[in-house]
Amino acid sequence: MAVSPRHDAIPDRTAVNALWLIKLRWAQIVGQAGTIVVAHAALGPGALPIAPLVALVALGLVSNLFLEVHLRRGGRISERRQALNMALDIALLTGLLYLTGGPLNPFGFLYLVQIALATVILHAAWTWTLVCLSFAGFGILLVDHEPLPIADSTRMVGMWVALGVSSAFIVHFLLRVTAALATREHELAEAHNLTARQERLASLATMAAGAAHELATPLGTVALVAKELERHLAGKDPALVEDAKLIREQVGRCRAILDQMAGGAGAAGESLSRVTVAELLDEALTGARSEPPVVRHMSAEVAAAEVRLPTRAVTQALRSLITNAQDASPPDTTVTLSAILRADVLAIDVADRGRGMSDELLARIGEPFFTTKQPGRGMGLGLFLARAVFESVGGAIAFDSQENQGTRVTVTVPVDVEARARRGAAGTRGSRATVAPGSAI
Repeated sequence: MAVSPRHDAIPDRTAVNALWLIKLRWAQIVGQAGTIVVAHAALGPGALPIAPLVALVALGLVSNLFLEVHLRRGGRISERRQALNMALDIALLTGLLYLTGGPLNPFGFLYLVQIALATVILHAAWTWTLVCLSFAGFGILLVDHEPLPIADSTRMVGMWVALGVSSAFIVHFLLRVTAALATREHELAEAHNLTARQERLASLATMAAGAAHELATPLGTVALVAKELERHLAGKDPALVEDAKLIREQVGRCRAILDQMAGGAGAAGESLSRVTVAELLDEALTGARSEPPVVRHMSAEVAAAEVRLPTRAVTQALRSLITNAQDASPPDTTVTLSAILRADVLAIDVADRGRGMSDELLARIGEPFFTTKQPGRGMGLGLFLARAVFESVGGAIAFDSQENQGTRVTVTVPVDVEARARRGAAGTRGSRATVAPGSAI
């Protein structure tokens, strides 16, 4: 059972934009209400038309509350709807300014906040529409407005405060929106890379299946001839008998490799089984060389813990990592295999004592047909196939290497692949609902 890439779990651009639009509108509403309270206290009763001002702020509050409830219930807020809400904000701002001095009100700077945010979250046509609406709104204020009886010195201070507030709004929200969008684009790129690797794996498995089919007959013939040679040479030439045995062993290895590439390159076709961590590592070590020795480190609690996953595919992938570590380590050293449990995740470390790798090599490690081994020692498919297996069950693989100090490969896989898949599916269905105001991007 495989866990496919969860593209839908990544919030789309519209959802991210809606989240930050709602946050901006809440900040605006709080700021408008606070400004009205401060101005009313400073100017005294009767200086401001409190009832109309409160009504305008309340209208903005109700519209934003409706928008937030809609998003929390899993609804999608289209770009058109976002633009209409921003148009409503411009109309409400125009109404507030009309009642409080018109173009002479220092908080006319807030038109720029709407325009700046629209530039980031809306397409050009909607942005220019809001620019024109802001221009028309300010033009109306030039023609008619209610005067605000305040001194010039107070007006200057108000302009200074309004400039600071507008600048803070613009910088804060634009930085946060662009950061959220950058994070989303990074996650989307990672999902696309995972899909591309899975597609390459599928192509490789198809090619391997064809190769296994085509090579089955000649490999069988070679094995049969080697067995006949071994029988005819028995008791005559021990060296040639050993050569014949070696041929049969290598033919068997070729068959095993082709079977692994064709049927074990991924976990999609394998049913889940329940094994202990100790049994999982025992199976991974089956067939590994005796030199350099592999030393295991894990607590008794971890060794007895059960995991539920496609055992054959995972153990083959682990065996590939162990073999690579043995190839990289000098004969007089050891390869360390350790395991720990982190909540519902099993983390396995495979550490060698080899020469390590530079940052340039680490950046390419795991690419198909890229290898640091000597010619004839490998094709560079082991790590590629291992990564594909771990990612297909919802896990991951990471590399940490220092030149002349060795390399550590850390594998993380879910303790229960099926349970992780169910949670992933639930997260996909509710992904839009979870992108709600106040949540972290």
